Amino acid sequence: MSGLIGKKIGMTSIFDANGKNMPCTVIEVGPCVVTQVRTKEVDGYEAVQLGFDDKKTAIKAAEGHAKKAGTAVKRKVAEFHGFDEEIKLGDTITVDHFREGEFVDVAGTSKGKGFQGVVKRHGFAGVGQATHGQHNRLRAPGSIGAASYPARVFKGMRMAGQMGNEKVKVQNLRVLKVVPEKNLLVVKGCVPGHKNAYLTIQK
Repeated sequence: MSGLIGKKIGMTSIFDANGKNMPCTVIEVGPCVVTQVRTKEVDGYEAVQLGFDDKKTAIKAAEGHAKKAGTAVKRKVAEFHGFDEEIKLGDTITVDHFREGEFVDVAGTSKGKGFQGVVKRHGFAGVGQATHGQHNRLRAPGSIGAASYPARVFKGMRMAGQMGNEKVKVQNLRVLKVVPEKNLLVVKGCVPGHKNAYLTIQK
C-alpha cells in the first residue's frame, strides 16, 4: 500500500456538517523525500523508500545514502509500495497524496507503560472485597492453574509484565481534513504513540 511518514501532533475535536463533535488526531505528514527506489532486477522486489524529518548528525554511510537522493539524512525511513504515479529518486511527496473522506491505516509504537500488574495489564478485577482477611490480595493474580502436572507455566498465561511499547496498527481511520500549507492531516479517532511519535500512514 502506498503511504507517507508522519509525526503525531496531538488530539483535538471538530464538528461535522451535522453539528456532531468528533474526536480526531492531528498528524504532521511529510514532506517525504524518496531516498531509494527498489526494483525487481536489483533488489528482488519493488518498493519506494521514503525519508522524513532531517537529522543533524549521522554516520558516513547514512550521509552517502542520502547524498544520492540530494537530501539530508532523515530520522525516520520506511518503505512503501503501490504508488499510482511514477516515483523517481529525490522526489518529494507531500500530504496532498491523501484526500478528504478516504480511509487510511496508521501504524506506530504504542506508549510504553513499563512493568505492570494483572489488573492494569489484563483488566483482572482482583478480589473485590477488602474484608474477611483479604488484606493483601486485592490486586493479586491468584492461582495460575498449574500443579505437579504439568509442572510448568503454559505459554501465553496472562500475568504481570511489560506493557505497551509495541507496534500497533489502527485501520480504517477516515481523513477529515487535509491542510497542505501546514503539512497537516486530520484523521478521525486516535492513533498509537506519544506526541511527536513517528507514524506511517497507508492507504
